Amino acid sequence: MVVIDERGLILSFSAAAEKMFGYIEAEVVSENVSMLMPSPYREEHDSYLENYRDTGVRKIIGIGRVVTARHRDGFTFPIELSVGEARVDGSRIFTGFIRDLTERQQTELRLQDLQSELAHVGRVSEIGTLASSLAHELNQPLTAVTNYCETARDLLSEQPDAETLGIVREALDDAAKEAVRAGQIVRRLRDFIAYGETERRVEHLPRLINEANALALVGSREHGIEVEVKLDRSASRVIVDRIQIQQVLVNLIRNAIDAMLDSRIRALTIRTRTESNGFVRVSVCDTGGGINEEIAGQLFQPFVTSKESGMGIGLSICRTIVEAHGGRIWFEPGRRGGTEFHFTLPDAGADDAG
Repeated sequence: MVVIDERGLILSFSAAAEKMFGYIEAEVVSENVSMLMPSPYREEHDSYLENYRDTGVRKIIGIGRVVTARHRDGFTFPIELSVGEARVDGSRIFTGFIRDLTERQQTELRLQDLQSELAHVGRVSEIGTLASSLAHELNQPLTAVTNYCETARDLLSEQPDAETLGIVREALDDAAKEAVRAGQIVRRLRDFIAYGETERRVEHLPRLINEANALALVGSREHGIEVEVKLDRSASRVIVDRIQIQQVLVNLIRNAIDAMLDSRIRALTIRTRTESNGFVRVSVCDTGGGINEEIAGQLFQPFVTSKESGMGIGLSICRTIVEAHGGRIWFEPGRRGGTEFHFTLPDAGADDAG
């Protein structure tokens, strides 16, 4: 529990807060509570308080929210934050009730990995079933096409009369019909396994990124990853399926962490910006070793990976999700080395303006 005044200065810091953040109460009392926050929230917190004093509009007070906090040692960790408000001797104070979600998120991450494995096993089984069905369904029309074509060839091997030519034309017509039938079977199966329509609504992009970032960073504390989040205020509302886009973010962030494990500088940057074409760009940048040129051109193809234990389907799934939202995903060399992955999402603000 952390208590602050309406200027954001810490009045009280519980023993549990000392253990969670690594400070003792004497070190933080009278300091700005933003010292417990990572960027960009550290720099923006005073303006949040000022806006609340001026307008009275509540954005977090009385509402539980998953955010990230900053430890004394500089690493970030996921927390659940609830803020209460009270008046004491005529002055307004705020009490933050904070719960460390690291252990819970690690459990959820393990469950997510297990679910991914089970989904993959199911997908392999489904592909096997579809392959068997495809072979069975296509066998009949393709056999018929072969038979009709061989018959026509045999009939034309000698000087054909009018009656024979009529039979040949009929055989070729039937072969064409069977070929069309085979094409219809392939299209039907393709539609069956195609990625379905997404359930999209207007979402708050900074909150979506913050939650995904908190989840993806679980377990990275010992690696000393420096995280910087730069969010464009004008790029705050997007039209997306929240779960799917968070899946993309978690995948890209975890890939970035893995890419930096052997690097001397381990800096992860997440930033957003508004594009001029009605989209918002989200970027996840690392300072790892970069992408091997041998696989760069196929990186978003299934079963292509630079990881020794990777399956090579994560980026393929990311591309499918982003393109299903009408956006695109790509990568380029990072400004400080490493790699920058970018993807675009429909800007709800641009849609409103339209």
